[in-house]
Amino acid sequence: MKVRQAIPVTSELGDTSKLAGFDGEVICEPPNNKLDKFGGTLYWKENKYPLSNQNMLLRGCVLRNTEWCFGLVIFAGPDTKLMQNSGRTKFKRTSIDRLMNTLVLWIFGFLVCMGVILAIGNAIWEHEVGVCFQIYLPWDEGVHSAFFSGFLSFWSYIIILNTVVPISLYVSVEVIRLGHSYFINWDKKMYCAKRRTPAEARTTTLNEELGQVEYIFSDKTGTLTQNIMVFSKCSVNGHSYGDVQDMLGHKAELGERPEPVDFSFNPLADPRFQFWDPSLLEAIKLGDPHVHEFFRLLSLCHTVMSEEKSEGELYYKAQSPDEGALVTAARNFGFVFRSRTPKTITVHELGRAITYQLLAILDFNNIRKRMSVIVRSPEGKIRLYCKGADTILLERLHPVNQDLTNVTTDHLNEYAGEGLRTLVLAYKDLEESYYEEWSERLRRASSAPEAREDRLAQLYDEVEHDMMLLGATAIEDKLQQGVPETIAILTLANIKIWVLTGDKQETAVNIGYSCKMLTDDMTEVFVVTGHTVLEVREELRKAREKMMDASRSISNGFSYQEKLSSSKLTSVLEAIAGEYALVINGHSLAHALEADMEVEFLETACACKAVICCRVTPLQKAQVVELVKKYKKAVTLAIGDGANDVSMIKTAHIGVGISGQEGIQAVLASDYSFSQFKFLQRLLLVHGRWSYLRMCKFLCYFFYKNFAFTMVHFWFGFFCGFSAQTVYDQYFITLYNIVYTSLPVLAMGVFDQDVPEQRSMEYPKLYEPGQLNLLFNKREFFICIAQGIYTSVLMFFIPYGVFADATRDDGAQLADYQSFAVTVATSLVIVVSVQIGLDTGFWTAINHFFIWGSLATYFAILFAMHSDGLFQMFPNQFRFVGNAQNTLAQPTVWLTIALTTVVCIMPVVAFRFLKLDLKPELSDTVRYTQLVRKKQKTQHRCMRRAGRVGSRRSGYAFSHQEGFGELIMSGKNMRLSSLALSSFSARPSAGWIETLRKKKGSDSSTAGSPSSAASKTLKV
Repeated sequence: MKVRQAIPVTSELGDTSKLAGFDGEVICEPPNNKLDKFGGTLYWKENKYPLSNQNMLLRGCVLRNTEWCFGLVIFAGPDTKLMQNSGRTKFKRTSIDRLMNTLVLWIFGFLVCMGVILAIGNAIWEHEVGVCFQIYLPWDEGVHSAFFSGFLSFWSYIIILNTVVPISLYVSVEVIRLGHSYFINWDKKMYCAKRRTPAEARTTTLNEELGQVEYIFSDKTGTLTQNIMVFSKCSVNGHSYGDVQDMLGHKAELGERPEPVDFSFNPLADPRFQFWDPSLLEAIKLGDPHVHEFFRLLSLCHTVMSEEKSEGELYYKAQSPDEGALVTAARNFGFVFRSRTPKTITVHELGRAITYQLLAILDFNNIRKRMSVIVRSPEGKIRLYCKGADTILLERLHPVNQDLTNVTTDHLNEYAGEGLRTLVLAYKDLEESYYEEWSERLRRASSAPEAREDRLAQLYDEVEHDMMLLGATAIEDKLQQGVPETIAILTLANIKIWVLTGDKQETAVNIGYSCKMLTDDMTEVFVVTGHTVLEVREELRKAREKMMDASRSISNGFSYQEKLSSSKLTSVLEAIAGEYALVINGHSLAHALEADMEVEFLETACACKAVICCRVTPLQKAQVVELVKKYKKAVTLAIGDGANDVSMIKTAHIGVGISGQEGIQAVLASDYSFSQFKFLQRLLLVHGRWSYLRMCKFLCYFFYKNFAFTMVHFWFGFFCGFSAQTVYDQYFITLYNIVYTSLPVLAMGVFDQDVPEQRSMEYPKLYEPGQLNLLFNKREFFICIAQGIYTSVLMFFIPYGVFADATRDDGAQLADYQSFAVTVATSLVIVVSVQIGLDTGFWTAINHFFIWGSLATYFAILFAMHSDGLFQMFPNQFRFVGNAQNTLAQPTVWLTIALTTVVCIMPVVAFRFLKLDLKPELSDTVRYTQLVRKKQKTQHRCMRRAGRVGSRRSGYAFSHQEGFGELIMSGKNMRLSSLALSSFSARPSAGWIETLRKKKGSDSSTAGSPSSAASKTLKV
């Protein structure tokens, strides 16, 4: 919550009659996207009054603690700061969609080429051969030449071969995506019972791209954290409070937490507040002046608003959860902030009401990193209370505080190491004469038309010097449940996570350590804080040089002899040894995102394991995402919970909204939404990976079956005088894609999976093929097309060769057109059904029903179309009575179908078995491991059954083996499948993904790849 107030001269215009007489004029800055700054001046009644951001209500704000207000519109429509920060809505399409469009165009070109070839063949045949049969095979009316016959034949073949163009593909894809979206919505493991919020797929077009994400851009507050602050520890006059202690006064171990401190002495205490160190309350009761002054500062130095709905029931409305936590802590320890007016603050100190005169508020901003208030006590003493970042406040202390500063600094380092948010507290007594003179200068600076902020900053800096140190606070911004584990797993999946937050640097870094993005084991954490273009460029250059120097020193003395070009630098930097992190401030990021420096910034950031951008505006968040999209060609995902994340969510390939404390604006702009960050792990590693796998298998099979079906017409054209005669009957052509092969492939596309969901979570490396786009690309497309053409060749020429000399059981010739058509069609349906059975990795009852049901449907329709009943009803449409029955009654036909099926399928089976044995993928290894585990469990059960004889009395109820206790205490088994993953590293399957990753990240030239660079290094 932000405090906004009218200037005093206009705050009295609450009556409409007075408001009607207002004729002031506002002169202000032009429209811009800076949410935290505004400068303007009100000219009214021959006076001028300064206007700042504290007097502005931004579009999108919600009024609190007041029912209504009158306002003067400064900016409207696209000129408002919110609209200045919002990016334009973009239509999002997946990379598979774009590839499909390209492939369909290629297939259409291929169709035209086949039509041209067959048309030329028709013209030549008519000119050389057909002219000899004009007596009983005359040309149609209007055809006067072989060339014109070929022209007509071209269009006939375009119509016949049009089934090669997958028109129904797009409809099938949308049906599959809809099914995947329902699976996300129905997933009970992504349902938050506390908020009663399920996961929601708000779009159906991006599901498979969830399996290809390489970069995640995350907000911090409310996304990684709960945005709930808890007063955890404090340091007062060199003494640290907050450690949990046992009965003997020693620091308690984990799990030995005693009862919390009893605040029943204080009727105004917040019952939800808990503190575990009773010594701090004892110091309060013993009257320790330093502790009293410490909590007096916390109860006065803030901008919290208090609301008392009934006697003793206080509700605090704070700008930030930090302030709310500090004021609540002071409240429970007996220093209760009760109410405020524009000029006073009322505090109940240990049950005694005291009203302080509020003389000035020196507000917080991201440059000052501190906040102060100047108050006059009832005794008339003027005192300044200040709280702020340790890096700023410790420099402004009086020299007599040196010893206390050293002790407090040790405490601050201890708190920061635990991931707590720290503030330093100090005070200063002011002389009456000095304050009067300083106050007059403050009034003049506030009304200055130019450089107002600089003048105010100088006056604030002047009075906030030579302060006396009181102590420090440590607040825990509780992470959402499962955030560190989720980040660890996503990192193992080779997903890079960048945090883009509006919070200050210290806070963001602390959270980075808390959620394990930043660790003490990192080689170095680079901090970029330059205020000019040159400073930022120099800091980025030094960071890259350090990474390159470290990489050279680690590579056993070998060094790159050739100068690397900038186009090759990114791939080299990403291949360096060591773990680095980059922290950059908003003002530095503004320079880094300029056109002449954005590539340098991206190179440096992409070489780091973690990137944290602090104090960034909503527009800068979107610009960072756009930068990665522009140069990395990687799939990006943005996740946030507030209105300031909307631009980022819209810009990324995939936007995820967290339905949290900050409304639903992020959810409304998102593609997917849920209530907790930890669900992102399941969304990507399970639903995303499965969606990508299913879509790729669906597309490969769809193109295969279409080419296997259609190309038979092409081969038949060379044996029918290019007359555009079809092999199959018209009903088979109509029903092939609609009935015979549509449902099995849809079932595979909706239900298939290579490994169970538990294994997908345990082995994050399974996610990498999607990032590398291995399962469906142009190469895989041509392999599917080649397989389809190979199948069509065998499908036509094996029956053709058999029928050339085959006879029926009665000695009659077997080779007639309808028998050949039935044989080829039956072979085709059986072959594609067996093929989809081989492609299916996860069998369900639906898969069985659709595959074998489609086969049964084919035979039922086939016999029905050649039955007497249909012939009697439609004699002109179904003329070939009994053809199917007669043809399929011949053993030769079934032997032909069996031979065709075996020859088409065996190479596929042989190739897959060889690949599984010689070069297995990680998913194959995981499936094999799972199979071994199942066998071992079965053996264990049999052994247990066999061992249940003799005495049933036992004093030991566990079945653990020796060594598990030591393993658990060592923590090795807590590294989430790292042991399991490392066991595969020596296998051939572990290196192929890394090799392809290097190829993908390298330049098109061989010399640009890291692997080639490494080979050159070894030759030196």
